[in-house]
Amino acid sequence: MRIHPQFKNPKFYLMIVTDSTIFVITLIAAYLFRFEFILNQYNIAQIQNVLLWIIPLKIIVFLSLGIYRGMWRYTSVKDFWILGQACLLSTFLIMAIILYTNSFQGFSRAVFIIDGALTFLLVGGKRMAIRSFFSMYANPKNVDNPFPKINYNFKKVLIVGAGAAGEKILREIFENYQLHYHVVGFIDDDPEKQGRSIHGVHVLGNVARLPYILEKAKIEEILIAVPSASGDQIRHIVETCQACNVSYKILPGIGGLIDGRVSVKILRDISYEDLLGRSPVHLDISGIRNYLDGKTVLVTGCGGSIGSELCRQVLQYQPRAIILVDAGEENLFNIQMELQNIRYYRHCVAILGQVQNKPLMDNIFKKYKPQVVFHAAAYKHVPMLEKNPWEAVTNNIVGSQVVMDLAVEHGVKRFVLVSTDKAVKPTNVMGASKRVAELLLQSFQGNGTKFMAVRFGNVVGSSGSVIPLFRRQIEQGGPVTVTHPDVNRYFMTIPEAAQMIIQAGAMGEGGEVFILRMGTPVKILDMARDLIRLSGKEPDKDIKIVFTGLREGEKLYEELITVGEGIAPTKHEKVMVLRQDGLSNGLKSPAELHGWLNSELKELHELSLLHDSRAIKRKLKEIVPEYSPQETESIFR
Repeated sequence: MRIHPQFKNPKFYLMIVTDSTIFVITLIAAYLFRFEFILNQYNIAQIQNVLLWIIPLKIIVFLSLGIYRGMWRYTSVKDFWILGQACLLSTFLIMAIILYTNSFQGFSRAVFIIDGALTFLLVGGKRMAIRSFFSMYANPKNVDNPFPKINYNFKKVLIVGAGAAGEKILREIFENYQLHYHVVGFIDDDPEKQGRSIHGVHVLGNVARLPYILEKAKIEEILIAVPSASGDQIRHIVETCQACNVSYKILPGIGGLIDGRVSVKILRDISYEDLLGRSPVHLDISGIRNYLDGKTVLVTGCGGSIGSELCRQVLQYQPRAIILVDAGEENLFNIQMELQNIRYYRHCVAILGQVQNKPLMDNIFKKYKPQVVFHAAAYKHVPMLEKNPWEAVTNNIVGSQVVMDLAVEHGVKRFVLVSTDKAVKPTNVMGASKRVAELLLQSFQGNGTKFMAVRFGNVVGSSGSVIPLFRRQIEQGGPVTVTHPDVNRYFMTIPEAAQMIIQAGAMGEGGEVFILRMGTPVKILDMARDLIRLSGKEPDKDIKIVFTGLREGEKLYEELITVGEGIAPTKHEKVMVLRQDGLSNGLKSPAELHGWLNSELKELHELSLLHDSRAIKRKLKEIVPEYSPQETESIFR
């Protein structure tokens, strides 16, 4: 016979004994209160007789309601509700038994009502005393602890945000002995919270008073517990913290607090995604479901940072099937396993291959007949393509041409090209190749397929972003390498990039290039300094910043609009659309552009097979007049 673990715990029997003692005390006290502290021999004999069965009865009721299952050091409000039910039920049973056996002859009903109330107060008081002991006197971090076990050095912290999230953090700090934090106070901009307190910890002021409070209280770290705040509010708080030269961390989203999964132990370091200087972009789902629901969707480059996120978001709209195409075996495998085994989506087909392989892509279009194509496959590392420009031609241009040709041939309804801000006045092969892909897209208009492109800046956290590189350098103790002190970039998050692509597919009528309102460009140097501070280090003191010079093909700043493009708003407040005032090179129609491009790209492809970098750049300059090639050495010549 298996014994329940509860009955092996010595503390269980200690609680039974102490509760039994309380039951004796409460019944005697009830008689004393009822009879004005004068008990005769009859009352004493009655108490002795009743105690013989009242104590076992109460223990049985308490056991049946699970009173002894809880961990008493974590007694909660819910435990008191259960205790109240147990006391009420036991009082009812006692009175019912006496009514049945004696019809209450010689018994006072008030005695048992008082007994039930006293049982609740004393048993509940005992549990509260246990919790108070462990949270206060048995807690080594409590400065009032008269029995200190270890002399800890506790870090003085402030909590920014005196709301539900801040209260959750404070309780975790109080109750978790391994967190060596001492909360000095709260900071909150809400005027109604000023001067008030949470669990005895006072709201010391608003964010504007941070410098004074930090200096006076010698604060060592700030915990930001305002997960529902907008990007602008987060930036304001963080900039104030930075000015005070203290380390700081931020609480994850409030959704993680709902079921109690989030605690101080998993406070994450602030990522630059929190500091973009604008609110996140959200999808306008009207129209999106209509073009994705029940459709077969082809995603090229599905294993990349943007392509994989695109697959995750497309799933929300119940496509009939997703065709995954990627040249990287590991990336393709990872996204396939995620869709099938984590997101339980079985209608996906993983195809390992290159988009420039026309026979392969033709067979894919013939067999699976996609109605929507998201073309994210591309090489995007600027210095790498400067050294290997033929791969930019083969993958970014020829691959795009193959997929667009087949989209028209097989009657695809919508085609979205993932482009880049580097296609604007390009100074590198990568940007020029993406600009050619945009021209190709323009040349296919009027053939039954709606072609549109999405152009955006750097994607935070993608494989080509500087963020992962900076983090690795900081983890290794530096130095952090920045190309130039004045270089700046537009940034967006991976989810925003995927949302833009999906949104473009819903909004486009053919020929548009969509861009996001990106806010203010961010200096890479400022980003590096911010990330160093976010890691609790001091730039140029703990972690050095080294300037390495602009890499091949790089420029100081990026633009989102090129010559001949007009900007117009869309129904989505964060999305703008660019429409060409005319076709490139003076051509009057998409058909003329298409014919001219086919001739030019045939020659460009032949040059790529010869690995002639200078000739490739000259030809790209002929196709994209605004391209300003740099004199850089490639791998071969």
